Amino acid sequence: MHAPATPAPSPARWPLPPLLKASVACHVGAAALALTQPPLWPWALGAVVLDHALITGTGLWPRSTWLGANLLRLPAVSAARREVALTIDDGPDPEITPAVLDLLDAYGARATFFCIARHAEQHAALCREIVQRGHSVQNHSYAHAHSFSLRGPAALRREIGRAQDALAQVTGQRPRFFRAPAGLRNVFLAPVLYELGLQLASWTRRGFDTAQRDPDVVLGRLTRGLAAGDILLLHDHHPARAASGRPVSLEVLPALLQRFQTDGLRAVTLPEAFA
Repeated sequence: MHAPATPAPSPARWPLPPLLKASVACHVGAAALALTQPPLWPWALGAVVLDHALITGTGLWPRSTWLGANLLRLPAVSAARREVALTIDDGPDPEITPAVLDLLDAYGARATFFCIARHAEQHAALCREIVQRGHSVQNHSYAHAHSFSLRGPAALRREIGRAQDALAQVTGQRPRFFRAPAGLRNVFLAPVLYELGLQLASWTRRGFDTAQRDPDVVLGRLTRGLAAGDILLLHDHHPARAASGRPVSLEVLPALLQRFQTDGLRAVTLPEAFA
């Protein structure tokens, strides 16, 4: 029997993605053009402006991998085990999270809760209960500020590092995965996550349950093309309310978890999927 392969050590520095290498080349080329051919400076400036627009647009695309590594699906070995990852964002919430936990227990499913660390501190016992009931708590920033994607590296490092410390203090487990608020980011996020030993995690499909009030529409978005290896996104804080008055995520979860069972899929946490 062959011994398992030893993973290659990570490089000491964050590996620059091809898009950012091209961006550096664009800036150098534009500067050289402006210096050697002064009449062409408007063209040089235009190239730089287009480059910045492309990078900004990429940061507004949550599932993009052009600014650095971004987890969109579970690894192949996990998909081969017929696993999926249900991720729950923005909690913990004392009204909704306990009901989510009960539903997960009823179907024997495990989920990953991307918690806002400030909420975790406010509801520490509930956050610990998430872990005690077999689920995983991961980093969704400290405060989920709307300005998150506009911050520089030092501010990002403080925000994410503070969340790491707070969640580790509350749960006793240091997060391995990070999800950006609203999925939005900038060019500085990937190297900060690399420095902190975190993996950016987005999703394969989302239900938009914070805006859509119809559970059938949300369920359809989550299950259309559902396959092993998918990462799905719902919320346990401030979801939209269905016509019944209940949080739409709670209306969707039983049917979604039943669909997992029908399709022979097993809902696991992200750390389990990478074990």
